[in-house]
Amino acid sequence: MGKIDWYDEFIDLKYIPSKDDLIVLFYFEPADGISKEEAIGRIASESSTGTWTTLFKLPARMKKLMATAFEINGNFVKVAYPLDLWEKGNAPQLLSGIAGNIFGMKALNNLRLVDASLPRQYINSFKGPRHGINGLRSLLKVKKRPITGAVPKPKIGFSAKEHAEIGFETWMGGFDLVKDDENLTSTSFNKFEERVKLMAKLRDKAEKLTGENKDALINITSETEVMKKRAKMLHDYGWRFCMIDVVVVGSAAVQTMRNVCGDYGLAIHAHRAMHAAFDRNEKHGMTMYFLAKLMKMIGVDEIHGGTAVGKLVGSKSEVWSIANMLRSSKLKESENYLSQDWGNLKSALPVASGGLHPGIVPDVIKILGTDCGLLVSGGIHGHPKGTRQGAIATMQAIEAALSGMSLEEKAKKHPELRLALEKWGHLRPV
Repeated sequence: MGKIDWYDEFIDLKYIPSKDDLIVLFYFEPADGISKEEAIGRIASESSTGTWTTLFKLPARMKKLMATAFEINGNFVKVAYPLDLWEKGNAPQLLSGIAGNIFGMKALNNLRLVDASLPRQYINSFKGPRHGINGLRSLLKVKKRPITGAVPKPKIGFSAKEHAEIGFETWMGGFDLVKDDENLTSTSFNKFEERVKLMAKLRDKAEKLTGENKDALINITSETEVMKKRAKMLHDYGWRFCMIDVVVVGSAAVQTMRNVCGDYGLAIHAHRAMHAAFDRNEKHGMTMYFLAKLMKMIGVDEIHGGTAVGKLVGSKSEVWSIANMLRSSKLKESENYLSQDWGNLKSALPVASGGLHPGIVPDVIKILGTDCGLLVSGGIHGHPKGTRQGAIATMQAIEAALSGMSLEEKAKKHPELRLALEKWGHLRPV
């Protein structure tokens, strides 16, 4: 019998990638009866020019388009892809290749896309964040501390009026942003249009009373044409931010909305709802690190990256690595991730959320530093004296962390923080 496959031709351990190669780091586990080499060859083959058998005749150019597995380290492999395989400015096509059929192959028990190093030529075909961290700080006139925000809790169920009133209390407590949560769009009891109008009135009132810039992360997630209309309405009512559930709408819709929101000057807050469906399994799927990298390339201005101390999964090292990648212009290869030169793309803001309260705010700042967003929601609304006092307590916790003072010492002269500590202490929710 003749040769029925050609997977070994996609492996060359002597290959030296060019500067224009797109390199992907995979974790893999072969199925029973499949060697490591065959598994690796199948990954490179199926994600580029291969198929399950040798073919009768191929044009000469095909050889130059083949992906090459060139470095193996235990169950990790690096695969280099020629730049010509990829349509510039097309994020969905990238995912169709490096995160496409390969995840369904019987020859693999597990496959995880850990990271991808994207060449400058490819990166330059995307817009990246419109504002960057400095731009976001300029919009809100927040110079050094973390940017703060909160979701009215519970996350869905309030009327538009109730939502706006809770937002007003949040702003009056010193917070910069009021945020919709992932499943609040436009419901029978809280219409998008009504929420936008009522929030705008109370935003203006809060700005007048505090002398501070206030804004909101109002969720425009929907069918793409509807999102366009919602973005315009936000712009018309003076909002400078919007929120999109970037995973559920897909990379194509995010690209479209980066163009639309860019025209309106809106900063995009990326909620990562549904990410854990494919990144929680440490042996299969895709890392949150790569998802955040993809969204930075497309052009969101800020994205949830984890807290390490709240209620959601994510180790300290992973959360810090995501934040560092979003904020940096150039990254060296590390033990867990590949190198990346972002060229002229602006930075994106890492956002911490999920189970935060004043008692653990210093822990988050210790991990992420001050160039981050802190979404403290239940941790202000659950304050014994209500939302405004809870927000004040959180701002006091931030002040303490930045001055090097313990929360207990700060609380001696600040009853809002003292009451928060009496209720939650330094509890880390699970």
